[in-house]
Amino acid sequence: MTADPPGDARPDRPRVDLFLLAGQFPGADHATTLGHAVDYAVAAEAAGFDGVWLAEHHFISYGVCPSAVALAGFLLGRTRRLRVGTAAAILPNRHPVALAEEAALLDAVSGGRFDLGVARGGPWVDLEVFGAGLERYTTGFPESLDVLLAALSGRPAIAGNGPAHRFRPVPMVPRPARPAPVWLAATSPPTVDLAANRGLPLLLGMHVDDTAKAATLDRYAETATAAGRDATAPEHVSAHLAYVADTVAEAEKELRDTLPGWLARTREYVRVDGSPPAHRDLDAYLDHLLAIHPVGPADRCVSRLTGTVATTGARRLMLMVEAAGEPDRTLANIRRLGTEVLPHLAVRG
Repeated sequence: MTADPPGDARPDRPRVDLFLLAGQFPGADHATTLGHAVDYAVAAEAAGFDGVWLAEHHFISYGVCPSAVALAGFLLGRTRRLRVGTAAAILPNRHPVALAEEAALLDAVSGGRFDLGVARGGPWVDLEVFGAGLERYTTGFPESLDVLLAALSGRPAIAGNGPAHRFRPVPMVPRPARPAPVWLAATSPPTVDLAANRGLPLLLGMHVDDTAKAATLDRYAETATAAGRDATAPEHVSAHLAYVADTVAEAEKELRDTLPGWLARTREYVRVDGSPPAHRDLDAYLDHLLAIHPVGPADRCVSRLTGTVATTGARRLMLMVEAAGEPDRTLANIRRLGTEVLPHLAVRG
């Protein structure tokens, strides 16, 4: 079976995107790491992927992209048909109207290829550095989200009437030609409920298996239905570690050589209140990731991703491909996913 032509949106297969964290590996500085991320996105378009999502982190080398929106703008200029999204822009660190203006700008100049995903983030030192404060992360997050949605609704003017964002009516320039879609990263029940009540699709992370993701989407559907929304409409996105090799043993060996050092960089997070952050058992977490994600021969990857779609109902997948560390290996992984996995994915039933 041959691959679909790039950009061919077959109705019987899910949309499949790359998920780039721009993680720093040994031997690469920050600029080189970001350059590699650009190369991976360009390679994804050539390999037939539908889009790419960009992570955003501050003050840690686990991911060296501090502005997913800025990098998305660059990649939209470097590609022709690829959708480019943020997974996710950290909303408490930004004024929601400023973020909405940038999203509307990128949507306009890219011909509608930009997808905005936002997240609550964590209680990290970012909140201190950017002057947002811990309340913007906790009680203020729903207000910030609602201001963002109002600014992207297509209405000619907006105003802020809440405790965190209070301002006179101002025109939206550029004004979105249509209500712009927004995805919400959710790892907790309150955030799932927040998304469901507003009809926003979810960005589902890599840390849980398909059964847990299905439970999250069941909760979403119940909450959305109770709020009078169509629970079947949102295009949820499920993230996965993906690595193709000739055998499971080969894939796991290569990832075990690189992933622990990269995952350890998450310990660079600093909590805004000065308390020590909780740390995962990295060996156990790595075993967990390898057990639940598409890692190994192509047919195994196809089976696992097809199973994800069937179990969760998620209509879109994003594959994290950088885990082998070496650029040549990552580019080869992207090519193999494009030729050996994507053409064989199908929506069951």
